[in-house]
Amino acid sequence: MKPIVALRVLPIVLLTLLFAPAAWAADGPAVAGIPVDFILFAATLLGVALFHNYTLYVALIGLASITVYKLIFTGFKTGAGLAGLAMHFGHEWVVLANLFCLLMGFALLSRHFEKSHVPVVLPKYLPGEWKGGFVLLVMVFVLSSFLDNIAAALIGGAMAHQLFKAKVHVGYLAGIVAASNAGGSGSVVGDTTTTMMWIDGVNPLNVLEAYVAAGVALCITAYFAARQQHAYSPIIKHTHEHTHVDWARVGIVVLILVAAIVANVVVNVSYGDLADLFPFIGAAVWLAILVSIPLRRPDWEVLPETFKGTVFLLSLVSCASMMPVEKLPPASAMVALGLGFVSAVFDNIPLTALALKQGGYDWGFLAYGVGFGGSMIWFGSSAGVALSTMYPEARSVGNWLKYGWHVALAYVVGFAVLNFTLGWHPEAPHKKPVVVQAQVSGVLR
Repeated sequence: MKPIVALRVLPIVLLTLLFAPAAWAADGPAVAGIPVDFILFAATLLGVALFHNYTLYVALIGLASITVYKLIFTGFKTGAGLAGLAMHFGHEWVVLANLFCLLMGFALLSRHFEKSHVPVVLPKYLPGEWKGGFVLLVMVFVLSSFLDNIAAALIGGAMAHQLFKAKVHVGYLAGIVAASNAGGSGSVVGDTTTTMMWIDGVNPLNVLEAYVAAGVALCITAYFAARQQHAYSPIIKHTHEHTHVDWARVGIVVLILVAAIVANVVVNVSYGDLADLFPFIGAAVWLAILVSIPLRRPDWEVLPETFKGTVFLLSLVSCASMMPVEKLPPASAMVALGLGFVSAVFDNIPLTALALKQGGYDWGFLAYGVGFGGSMIWFGSSAGVALSTMYPEARSVGNWLKYGWHVALAYVVGFAVLNFTLGWHPEAPHKKPVVVQAQVSGVLR
């Protein structure tokens, strides 16, 4: 079936699921014991996984289908009908606005860093033979700790293109994606999922423990990936030896990151009640961007494409916010481990949103699981999808699994190390539950 035809069929499939014969539970319809909300959400994620060129449209169709379903059948936690929908997004708008501002702002931040020439200068300091490829992946890991993991993966891909004569092994491409996702897993400014946790009120120090697992996983996958690459095409080090760093752009990157961190600390620590009233973190990022314009012009040209990706992610987050999370399995270490495997197939953004809404996780475990786990298949993370645009040969699931086998091994070993060293320490929900204002008689409980 062609993707465009499948997209036309998808709404019919969703409506079929919506009105299929169901076992009516006391709190809404279910199919085989699974609430229809989750079935619609799963169909949306499946559409995202299958139709990579139409992800925005699939996400918007899914959001519309779930919204219509809840309007007709179950209502929302905040009430029934359009009033309940309005109150629901009245409660969620600050999180969505913060995410929008951060994702758009970090796209400009990434371009500032790229144009600072730091990524071009770094390869001069690499060792020879396979160790050079190993250190390059460590660099990607470090970059991803303060840049978006998509930007870190693309920078790593660009450096690899120069260093390996444009001959980059699929196993090494998997290593680049794994390194970028590992580096972002323990930093609240390194990955969209951890940024979501931060915005939602999770302490950044609680996410930091993910680096215990991520560091182990990086060493494993970087070693095997570097060996694969050296056998395939050895490193060349003498390019761009006379390039100079644009320190002004480096300063702008630091300014934007400091603005986001300070705003989050001030609002959530000193004025916690204000955090739900206005997107202070996103506003601080954009204030820093605007203040720095006289120093260096931002690449405004990247915003239209970034806008599409941002709307896609926010659509999935909105879908997740409407799920009945009380029906999910209780949070545990094994559930967090399983979510990592699920994120290799489905997008980790909505998985994180569901977990945040449910609460009760050890956030370091979850950050590592949904962050690094998506590296096991090329479309399991935004970094993998972005890198595949630079290296189309990466879009083979079979080759990714065949040559990137070390990523799955690294994921399991890293998780085991984290579990046996620090242990599972779940936290109480950090958000007050939304008070139900109204109920749909006979359906909403």
